[in-house]
Amino acid sequence: MSGKLKEIVFDCSRAAPLARFWAAVIEGYAVRAYDDEEIARLAALGLTPETDPVVMVDGPGPTLCFHEIERGRVQGRIHLDVKVADRPAERTRLIGLGGAVLREADGYTVMVDPEGNHFCLVD
Repeated sequence: MSGKLKEIVFDCSRAAPLARFWAAVIEGYAVRAYDDEEIARLAALGLTPETDPVVMVDGPGPTLCFHEIERGRVQGRIHLDVKVADRPAERTRLIGLGGAVLREADGYTVMVDPEGNHFCLVD
């Protein structure tokens, strides 16, 4: 028996902005839309889509889940390889979105998202 990948979870301190960052990184992904029922559920908890502690990003592959954790708790690690057609152009675009370059290598660039999670752009 084997399992199937359901989602990739990012522990983070601010779910909504990090979800938007990753939705912009990966082609075909978007932050899951909030329907009226979900907005009402959040409002009853004193929350909005911008302060929702769990934000989902859907696309053609696994769902990405951004889950806020308590301050001071050790964050889990995540690492995605993102295949791109034009690595220099994509690197520049992602820096503009709040990402940063850690190092360049032959065939890939190691980057971090706005909260320090590592990912690679690969040719």
